[in-house]
Amino acid sequence: MICNRGGKTARVLLFSTDTDLDAMTLIAYYKARFQIEFVFRDAKQFTGLMDCQARKKEAIHTHINASLTALNVLKFEDAMTKGCHSESVISIASWKRRKFNQYLMKIIFDKLDIDPSNEKVSQVISELEEFGVIAA
Repeated sequence: MICNRGGKTARVLLFSTDTDLDAMTLIAYYKARFQIEFVFRDAKQFTGLMDCQARKKEAIHTHINASLTALNVLKFEDAMTKGCHSESVISIASWKRRKFNQYLMKIIFDKLDIDPSNEKVSQVISELEEFGVIAA
């Protein structure tokens, strides 16, 4: 297959053991496979998919479902923030950092009895939520 992106031509070799499979279906399969691999990579790195120490089948299933649900919730929130029709790349690392910052600020403001609805405080909160975030 030959791809033309930005005036540059690139060759891509895609393999299949099914000799009756047409090229466009093979491309669709490869795209789906990489999306699935991204889901598992993100779940392993950021939502603790591999951190379960349970031995019972039900507990392991619950852990896997919780990890993948957390990932899906972050992706949904990203889509709602950027708009559903956006084709931008999501950074799970940035979302994890943003959620940690929100949680830490909530603890600090609760301990100091500071009202987060105050205009100055809410401005500081919105600035500090993005602290250490890789992608906006």
